Amino acid sequence: MTRVKRLTKNRMAVSGAVLVGLFLLVGGLAPYIAPYHPEDADLNRTLQKPGAGHLFGTDEMGRDVLSRVIWGARLSLGIGVGVVSIGIVCGVTLGALAGFWGGRLDDLLMRGVDILLAFPTMLLALAVVTVIGTGLLGAIVAVGVATVPRFARVARASVLSVRQRDFVEAARAVGQRSLLILLRHVMPNCVAPVLVFGTLYFGEAILISSGLGFLGLGVQPPLAEWGAMLSDGRGYLRVAPHVATIPGLAIMVTVLGFNLLGDGLRDALDVTLD
Repeated sequence: MTRVKRLTKNRMAVSGAVLVGLFLLVGGLAPYIAPYHPEDADLNRTLQKPGAGHLFGTDEMGRDVLSRVIWGARLSLGIGVGVVSIGIVCGVTLGALAGFWGGRLDDLLMRGVDILLAFPTMLLALAVVTVIGTGLLGAIVAVGVATVPRFARVARASVLSVRQRDFVEAARAVGQRSLLILLRHVMPNCVAPVLVFGTLYFGEAILISSGLGFLGLGVQPPLAEWGAMLSDGRGYLRVAPHVATIPGLAIMVTVLGFNLLGDGLRDALDVTLD
């Protein structure tokens, strides 16, 4: 069974792909499908319940919750792409160098990674954002830095399993340079685990950045960000529960979609099942 067929026969993976596709579609088309501007406030319509004029109701400032959730998807998409890009560029580079050359370089890089892994991801992100400052860029860099050691571990493990294979030894035997062997023969065979981990961590990046927003250390007002929306709405749970529950559900469904898709990709790319 081909990998594509295996993926399409996995109902959970297909469900995850649908949720992720919906998230990408909503985020990409936010300027065209949002019924209102996310920052348009009207104090005459504060905390309105979901209805015909506002399908998801309004928040404490009279802003349309549906529009803010849609624009929040666009913002979360950008954060996820930025975080995973930092993880891949920095983490995979460190892990590949450590795994391929080994020795003192491996010991030095991996002990630094171990130190970073000793901190919970959220705590490490909080420490970084405290140093570099809050805001959209700060949230991306903070979560991205917290992601680097995990990508480094995944890349190192993949490189260690590939570098001893026969085709790598053959490349060494014909005199190819080590860097060329790494780039041409080793790294292409490490794409699958990095791709799976990147998909899984995309959802976690959204979750962590939302946590920073909930604490007021991530994306700052008036930008529509799901974590900040959840934080703002918690004070109105008794009188207007939709203000907090709707962005909370958006976070849950999006993270669930990426987790399901990542699990499906892992099964589809598992060579032991061929």
